[in-house]
Amino acid sequence: MPLSDNIKGALYMTAAMAGFGFNDMLVKTATKTLATGEIILIRGTISTCLIFLLALHMGALRPLKTALHPMLALRVLAEVTATFTYIYALGQLPLANAGAILQFLPLAVTLGAAIFLGEPVGWRRWGAIIAGFLGVLLIIKPGPDGFSLASLLALACVFAAAARDIATKRLPQGIPTVYVTLLTSFAVTAGAGLFITPLGGWQTPPLIDVSILALAAICLMVGYLALITAMRTGEISFIAPFRYTYMIWALALSFTVFGDLPDMFMMIGCAIVVASGIYTFCRENRRRTDMPAQSLPRAPH
Repeated sequence: MPLSDNIKGALYMTAAMAGFGFNDMLVKTATKTLATGEIILIRGTISTCLIFLLALHMGALRPLKTALHPMLALRVLAEVTATFTYIYALGQLPLANAGAILQFLPLAVTLGAAIFLGEPVGWRRWGAIIAGFLGVLLIIKPGPDGFSLASLLALACVFAAAARDIATKRLPQGIPTVYVTLLTSFAVTAGAGLFITPLGGWQTPPLIDVSILALAAICLMVGYLALITAMRTGEISFIAPFRYTYMIWALALSFTVFGDLPDMFMMIGCAIVVASGIYTFCRENRRRTDMPAQSLPRAPH
């Protein structure tokens, strides 16, 4: 049976979270010797070059005036804002606290999709999203530290990322995904170059770190491409819960690479996240099965 656009979007979103998970694992390895701004600049330069070559090969390059399309410009600006507000917040907050705030993103995206795109969101889908969020809270166990400036910036990152995803959904079909990815990667890299000093400065990186960041750039490119394809394929409100699969990749990589053993709360949280995603998947299949039956004309009485 052919897959619906929503199921395809969910699979792309899961692949994107895997790409981002491996990227973050490699970047975490590089943070032992390099500053944040330098990592973003090196990784971004490599990924931008790779994406440019891919776009050139696919014939996906477009005139610069294409970048002035309102939704594309909004997406790029929102991506840059989300990246740097989160990086600043992450430097000031414990990872668990910043991560907990960021997990509001699927709810913000779903709300935005309902308001600005008119997508129908039933109570079951809301329930699955909220259940996944509660599972993430069990995994990261945030502490009650209150809302500092850094916390507010992390919250600003959530709304910027939500605006990015909604803008992605409104992009014209004629703009290739790889071209959108190229502009996004270039903008983030240029931003890192402009703010390299406040983000830790520059030092000559060892070859091993450059190699690690080259692998991270490939994973980031995969994540970007899959994320944009997901947002342009399915309903945002349906695929939003599959962002939670990032935590599964993060836990698996933390254990296999860094030797961090998950505790009972992490295991329960992962089970809830997986269950909410599977439930949403099953709801979509059931809706697709019911729709043809509902569309058939009724027999005359």
